[in-house]
Amino acid sequence: MARTIQGTATSENGSFDYDQSWICALGNLPSLQRRRVAIARLKHPANMGRTSKQVKLYILVLCPSKEKGTKNALETGRTFSTIFADMDFRQRLLEAQTEEEFKRLIIQHSQDLAKEQQLTNDKRIAMNHDPNNDYDYQQKKCRFARGVREDLERRLPHYLDDYKDGIVGHKTLQKVVSTTFFLYFACILPAIAFGVLNDHNTHGKIDVKKVIIGQVIGGVFWGVFSGQPLLIQLTTAPLAIYIKIIFNICEDFRLDFNAMYCLVGLWNSFFLIMYSLFDVSRLMRWSTRSTEEIFALFISIAFCNDAFSAVYKNFQSNYYTKACQGNTSTYHSYATVLGGDNATSPIDPHGAADMSEANATLTVLEDVGKCRRENSILYVLLMFGTLWLGVMLYNFNKTPYLNANKREALADYALPVAVIVLSFIGSYIFRDVDLEHFRYDDSYDVFKIAPLDSVPVPAIFAAMGLGFTLSMLFFMDQNIGSAMVNNPCNKLKKGPAYHLDMLVVAIMNGFLSLFGLPWMHACLPHSPLHVRSLADVEERVDQGHVYEIIVKVRETRLTGLFSNILIGLSIFLLPFPLAYIPTAVLDGLFLYMAVTALNGNQMFERITLLFMEQAAYPPNHYIRRVPQRKIHKFTGLQVVQLFVMCSFGFSPLAYMKMMFPVLLLLLLPVRHKLVPMVIEDKYLTALDGEHQ
Repeated sequence: MARTIQGTATSENGSFDYDQSWICALGNLPSLQRRRVAIARLKHPANMGRTSKQVKLYILVLCPSKEKGTKNALETGRTFSTIFADMDFRQRLLEAQTEEEFKRLIIQHSQDLAKEQQLTNDKRIAMNHDPNNDYDYQQKKCRFARGVREDLERRLPHYLDDYKDGIVGHKTLQKVVSTTFFLYFACILPAIAFGVLNDHNTHGKIDVKKVIIGQVIGGVFWGVFSGQPLLIQLTTAPLAIYIKIIFNICEDFRLDFNAMYCLVGLWNSFFLIMYSLFDVSRLMRWSTRSTEEIFALFISIAFCNDAFSAVYKNFQSNYYTKACQGNTSTYHSYATVLGGDNATSPIDPHGAADMSEANATLTVLEDVGKCRRENSILYVLLMFGTLWLGVMLYNFNKTPYLNANKREALADYALPVAVIVLSFIGSYIFRDVDLEHFRYDDSYDVFKIAPLDSVPVPAIFAAMGLGFTLSMLFFMDQNIGSAMVNNPCNKLKKGPAYHLDMLVVAIMNGFLSLFGLPWMHACLPHSPLHVRSLADVEERVDQGHVYEIIVKVRETRLTGLFSNILIGLSIFLLPFPLAYIPTAVLDGLFLYMAVTALNGNQMFERITLLFMEQAAYPPNHYIRRVPQRKIHKFTGLQVVQLFVMCSFGFSPLAYMKMMFPVLLLLLLPVRHKLVPMVIEDKYLTALDGEHQ
């Protein structure tokens, strides 16, 4: 193969990557009378060179030596290479069942390319002869709510396809079913966990029942009316922190929590509607990969903080109690009082201590507390067992065991399998150990509107301030989640809907606020993981490092709708059998979400470079283009920003936590004003740009 053509993918920062799944080889033979083209789909990927280590489609073009220029081997190879450059088209070829279907796909795609080129030429000619170009037209249009109108124009033509794309296609039903179960466990378990957390923070004002009902209402509403249905709506750790702040303020000033919570939520919805109508989301064009990665890493740290805080409390309640650390001689004395027939009491030398003395001793024992060290040990084992089994199955498709379909199925169902297996181990095999399960109260009516008339006028203005700060948290969280889902790496084709989604979030949370249900917005890492679970991927090898790229994603509303409907049906299963899920497994779920969210986070990858020898660095684009000292300096600046966010977000002072949304918004000017003073723009482009 002396002459070959191969595709490359170029990103905005100038880096490029080879399409390793296909290659076109050219040849000239004097004995040929006419051109010949052969296309082979290999049963197993073949290594055909340094940049072609995963070739699945091989194109051979042979032409007569004296063929004219427009029909020679090079031009013919360029024609077929143009056809095969589409990654989605190559995936359809790999899924073709027969030779006839294979040929039909090639002919159809070539015709579509010809039509697309003709339409492009016609449009270019029309624009050259039209004095009113697009720019002037956009300037004459009303700017009010222009972003919402553009989002509707972009997404409405695809609305029915959002349902059809969840049914039609190779492996689509399999992916939709597995993703639905993944979302079911990935949403209901954090909902239960945050319900327990909010129940503790608000003394029962917002509990598990409210969180689950709010999740169902918000999830179904989002699935039907949203612009980008791949985003997952969920109550999150920052929102739990903010709810605790509101509760503490109500306790300090003796205000009704339900009414104050409702007012803050309504003010938040008002500001979000204003952001949507005045296209404030356009500010997110200043949000770079650095900002998204810092926030994503903060969410992972928040998950770990919740999990390890629960472990600490469990050890304080069961392992380090006074009963476990008591004096041995004291216990001998108690045992003598409560002993058998031959016991000799130090209180009664004749061995007949009366009942009052025994009861007094029992009271002392209760004051000392119970020593249940086996509870804490099992708690840790279940938590880390859930993490280990989930991550092992999640990465199972990278192992050589079983076949490709079974490996993919195990990876898709990693989270449900881990939760079910460890819940069975904790609740049945170790049923003699008194494990902690979440509390579910079904004795009250959820749909009761908050008593707004009980709030004094000064508190209304205070709620406006709290609502404005909360709206900044919603604005950043929602838009960062949208940016990560609509990343060019995910190959989405139907377009984003930032302003429309902000409007839907505002309406949804306004309704939830009226009934004291927990607020919701786009959640990390659930949203990127949702995209990943609906995607077909392609493996590539570069200098011994194996990595995956997304080929296509099934953009459908069905997975979000089905999973939230299942969560709604699960209300009838409470408290059985969901109540048999130990809280240790829920904490293991938090760790699983935190660990899997690190996959693809460049900031975390650069942090690991600090502990790695230089010869083992991965051969990615920024390693090739940026000096090592500059890479570590940029990583250090990100770590400082992350540390400041964690200092405020996890501060024991409730009023200090209120500054967290402001700090989140300040990440944008820090990135564009302060960081360029330390690192040159040419290096920032490589470190902080999008990559394929």
